[in-house]
Amino acid sequence: MTVLHLADEGEAADLAAFLSRLLHYDRAAAVRLQAAGTALAVFGRPPSFEVLAIRAVRLAKPYENGLDVTLDVTVSAGELLESVDEPAATAGVPGAVTGPPWAGVLPPRGGWSPEPGLPATDALRGLVAAAVAEFRSRTQELPPERRTRAELDRIGREIWSRTVGDTRLPVRAVHAAQSLGFLRHAGAPGEEEPTLVSSGAWLRLRTPYGSVAVRRAGIGALGLSVR
Repeated sequence: MTVLHLADEGEAADLAAFLSRLLHYDRAAAVRLQAAGTALAVFGRPPSFEVLAIRAVRLAKPYENGLDVTLDVTVSAGELLESVDEPAATAGVPGAVTGPPWAGVLPPRGGWSPEPGLPATDALRGLVAAAVAEFRSRTQELPPERRTRAELDRIGREIWSRTVGDTRLPVRAVHAAQSLGFLRHAGAPGEEEPTLVSSGAWLRLRTPYGSVAVRRAGIGALGLSVR
């Protein structure tokens, strides 16, 4: 088994936490791994949010496995989690699995441009809290005969498809970022705030702890990177 040497225990712990959260939403989750040099990108798709989650992991040394200097494989998230050794700051790469359809369509590596209008971290967290409260309130007010899965899904789609402030980012992307541990409370002064960028059909919410990408509807295949 190929062993990845992570930068430190903290990187290993953050990778394990990310995988655990993905598995919370899908016990059979798969992740796509791409490594080159000292950077590892881990892609996952929690089904509840319809977004692509990306966790960047620092490696202690440039990736190299024999003659291969890059890694690109889709594996079981559960098996990868089991292989993470936090004290040793290592992770083994499990055997490849047949990837789900999303794993073949990833956001482009470059060409990202800043998008204005994204609120600060605390405002984003407040937006998610208000949306969750509204969903609970509206569903609790439904009479029993109308409290069907279809009606709950309709209310959820209406709330989570709203856009954030003056941006084109759907609220569900911010909810996903918070649920996956990417949107944490504002820390010390000078700590990097989340940013919003776009490339072709994609919007990407970047935070110091990970990113959430969503493909905008109605733009066709512009900007897609199939690899």
